[in-house]
Amino acid sequence: MKKHNFGAGPCILPQEVYTKASQAILDFDNSGLSILEISHRSDAFVDVMENARSLALELLGLENKGYQALFLQGGASFQFVMVAYNLLENKAGYLNTGRWAGNAIKEARNFGEVLELGTSVDKNFNYIPEVKSIDDRLDYIHYTSNNTIAGTQMQSFPKGKAPLVVDMSSDIYSREIDYSQFDLIYAGAQKNIGPAGATLVIIKENILGKVSRAIPSMMDYQVLIDKESMFNTPSVFSIYTSMLNLEWLKKQGGVPAIAKLNKAKADLLYAEIDRNPLFEANVNSKNVRSMMNVTFQIKNKELENKFTTLSQEAGVHGIKGHRSVGGYRASLYNALPISSVEVLVSVMRELEKIS
Repeated sequence: MKKHNFGAGPCILPQEVYTKASQAILDFDNSGLSILEISHRSDAFVDVMENARSLALELLGLENKGYQALFLQGGASFQFVMVAYNLLENKAGYLNTGRWAGNAIKEARNFGEVLELGTSVDKNFNYIPEVKSIDDRLDYIHYTSNNTIAGTQMQSFPKGKAPLVVDMSSDIYSREIDYSQFDLIYAGAQKNIGPAGATLVIIKENILGKVSRAIPSMMDYQVLIDKESMFNTPSVFSIYTSMLNLEWLKKQGGVPAIAKLNKAKADLLYAEIDRNPLFEANVNSKNVRSMMNVTFQIKNKELENKFTTLSQEAGVHGIKGHRSVGGYRASLYNALPISSVEVLVSVMRELEKIS
């Protein structure tokens, strides 16, 4: 039985992407070679890289606007370091909205002063803190747009005079916002971009070259831009599969089309959580509830085993909440069909009926 995959990541991708990627493992583009063995310097893969980088910008409406797209390695966690290495000369501002924002703050403090613009740690990160003021002297401002653990999502991004940096690992390409408000966007691939192994960085080139420190070549955004993501051997298979996924998204109608589907999925699940007397949402403020990661609890813990059994019987996979918050988490990434959400909702209603 095909599972309904609500896992937080690595996550579900479209079936046609799996099919094309698996075919390329056996024979890439009728070349007689696997995508796993072709040279990353070959014309065939250079075309893949160029297409992937172009689609990455096009789907966000950022083509021809001074941005460069990079496919790198090391995940978003490596970007916690690279961002500060390239941009932090004196002081940066970070909004602390969860574990990953906290990790980014920790790494940045190795390079300069970090001003915490606000934090929601007092309530286990189940709300978005208010940004009351922003120092005009900051080198940059850093936000994490979506909290995969607690299930919150920023709907607006307070600005100052400094460049705006955002970690969008778990909600990039999922909703319509003005992506041009950001000067640097980074995201691990393993949510809405592709499989684990690649990291997407989209950067406005004019924010670079402002720090006085020497930057190692492997961590220098300008060097990586100049080498078109080919300074070292890239993650060939991950980038190829990411390209397939971005092509799939474009065929669906791009971000505007997928955003409507994502809203329908989130509305359906939140409506059932709010209606069903057995469940409660972790995030009470509806205006900051994540559309990507829906977190909730069963009020009566004695029903958890029964809910787990019913979910497994229905083929529902990956809804166990993060260990730091417990309960349940349903991740509704782009490729998850609304039919899977309907199955989860039916399980919740079945539990209500028999309890």
